[in-house]
Amino acid sequence: MRKARILLIFGTWVAILPYLGFPYFWKNTLFTLTGLCLMYFSYILYKEFKMTVGGKKQETFDNFSENQNFDANQHKTEREYSDINNVNKHQENLNEENN
Repeated sequence: MRKARILLIFGTWVAILPYLGFPYFWKNTLFTLTGLCLMYFSYILYKEFKMTVGGKKQETFDNFSENQNFDANQHKTEREYSDINNVNKHQENLNEENN
């Protein structure tokens, strides 16, 4: 938010600068410096915006990885399903023994 306020101040400065009565050399120098500052702050805001997509912070990775489905609904192999079924059956047996 602070950077956006700086851009607003620079924009106001550019709007009133021609009417302040500076000599041409100083006016051109001030316009150039203000333009460079505007470019710098707008580039910083652009980079911050690109890092966030839709308000969510986007993770960046330095290494390469193949495209994979990272959701919780990944496909399980038959062995994983049988392991899960065995655990469920074991828990049911323990519950029956305790009752």
